[in-house]
Amino acid sequence: MSLSTKRLIAFVPARIAFITFWLVGLVYAVSAQQAPVKIIPAELSETSGLFVAKDNLFYIHNDSGDTSRFFAIDAKGNLLSTLYFKGDPSKKHLGVTDCEDIAGGPGPVKNKSYIYLGDIGDNGGNRPYVTVYRFPEPNKFSGNMQIESEAVHLKYPNGPQDAETLMVDPILKELIIISKRQDTVGIYSAPLFFKKGDTIKMKKQGSLFLPGKGLVKYVVSGDISRDGQQILLKTYANVYYWLRNGKEPISQTLRRTPTKLPYILERQGEAVGFTPDGKAYYCISEGKNAVIYRYNVPQLPGQH
Repeated sequence: MSLSTKRLIAFVPARIAFITFWLVGLVYAVSAQQAPVKIIPAELSETSGLFVAKDNLFYIHNDSGDTSRFFAIDAKGNLLSTLYFKGDPSKKHLGVTDCEDIAGGPGPVKNKSYIYLGDIGDNGGNRPYVTVYRFPEPNKFSGNMQIESEAVHLKYPNGPQDAETLMVDPILKELIIISKRQDTVGIYSAPLFFKKGDTIKMKKQGSLFLPGKGLVKYVVSGDISRDGQQILLKTYANVYYWLRNGKEPISQTLRRTPTKLPYILERQGEAVGFTPDGKAYYCISEGKNAVIYRYNVPQLPGQH
């Protein structure tokens, strides 16, 4: 999300370290790029989440400051549709507070694909609950369209948390939220098959420690592959990868040491998503004239 002036001042040492790391890392990362970069639409200047629905169809959204909407674009960055939904009327004219990640997966109707949008950002750590919206994946698009939504309100068991990572576990049928800022972040879950308007207390499944210090190690996005066997988590500096062992809980998978995947350091990269076949992943940064990066998932021990 965009950092306020106060936060920028507070994080000057961390940002200097990050910029230095970025410049050094870029030299070594250029060879990792797997496809030409593509300019994304100007409407998306605060990109925070990415769900790759099909090879040529991405769902993407802005974070705080935007209204209750998200976008469909193609792999070349062309805007296909702006999708509006009914948000929370208490959020004044915006309808949402701070949408930070988007995911896809199963839902209440068998064999139908759904989109999940997480209004889960909480810079001040004072929201009594966060909200996840569920939408049936559209079959066709128009330039501007209204889409039906179902909302579930989620409470943390240990008080408000700031989070930017929402994932859908298709195996255990859970929503997974990972907090952002702590040195050791929390892993939280809620049932995937909620009823519209439900308020649910999440379960804390465990914790996760990643290397690094300060802003560069914030967990800002994540994704689980369609088959549920691969997990990606993104910080500002790295993309981490885990291979799941059968039907174990995600928190158990994340206890193992991850593999660091190829990643070209971006200006403020906060979005990552698997391709439908799980053989590649995309990353997109915040900012005007951001670009789309595509990377292949390396073949690792244990993969078929």
